[in-house]
Amino acid sequence: MKKMLIIIILLFMPVITFAYSDYIIPGGDTLGIEVNSKGVMVVGFYKVNGELINQELKVGDKILKVNNVEVNDTSDLVNLIDKFMQNGEVPVTYVRNQKEKDVNLKLSLANGTYRTGLYVKGNVLGIGTLSYIDPNTGVYGVLGHALNISSLNEQVEIKSGYSYEADVTSFTRSTDGNPGSKNADIHKEELFGTIEINSNYGIFGKIEESKNKEVMKVGKLSEVKLGEAYIYTTNLNNQIKKYRIEILEVDKKNKEKNIYFEIKDKELLEMSGGIVQGMSGSPIIQDDKIIGAVTRVLVDDVERGYGISIVTMLEEGDKLLKD
Repeated sequence: MKKMLIIIILLFMPVITFAYSDYIIPGGDTLGIEVNSKGVMVVGFYKVNGELINQELKVGDKILKVNNVEVNDTSDLVNLIDKFMQNGEVPVTYVRNQKEKDVNLKLSLANGTYRTGLYVKGNVLGIGTLSYIDPNTGVYGVLGHALNISSLNEQVEIKSGYSYEADVTSFTRSTDGNPGSKNADIHKEELFGTIEINSNYGIFGKIEESKNKEVMKVGKLSEVKLGEAYIYTTNLNNQIKKYRIEILEVDKKNKEKNIYFEIKDKELLEMSGGIVQGMSGSPIIQDDKIIGAVTRVLVDDVERGYGISIVTMLEEGDKLLKD
């Protein structure tokens, strides 16, 4: 009986399968990223009539409702406060550490206008680099790490989001201790795709239109070797170009920082000084296989950084197909 029981249990063990393709389109394109979060986030405080008010709230709290009416953006917050305020207060619901709480938000009259003393942020707009497109499913991945509000290092909870075509305008060069940035004009009239997942392994969505581009074989982490490899990223001429790097270490246990590398390409170093913000997501290529994506810079040595395994990103993007 015991043997029979073991066999039955094994037969009914779940089998995890992934739908991503063995051949995908490598990225390198610079994209504009716009995400609307759930509610609005408190990002700072200012004094009203010489004092700080509403100190029950903290930076990073998200205001979800005013008088039990959902807040979708900053204009909602203003209009609902104006509508429901009584005796200089209005009830709000906020979330902190995944727990909802209620508080009466105080309003203070200054120069004829009621003020909250709060700086809030409703949406996030920035740039990143496309890592891949799966031509069979239309799923794409960007960044290789979570989309955060940079001043708070707070991960954005997505309500809705879109990506757009963008043109690189300049680079603010990286120096050791001070990572720079890739700067770009975002063209909101040129929709690239939706944004539906924001996770530790990148942001993911579906492309608006199919892309007829050359595909490349997916390389597993077990195939990655030390030595020469390349990243694809957009230069000042808005061309996707490959730049030489050297892989120094491979970590198969870390889910987010698998590939430790150093930029060796003189042209890229001259242009950017090293890894810059906005370069995250740039695909890493070795032996004509896409093996990963740039995810982090080493702040004290900006010519070095980390990449995430492309398989991890593909598996995360696959979750869009299971919803």
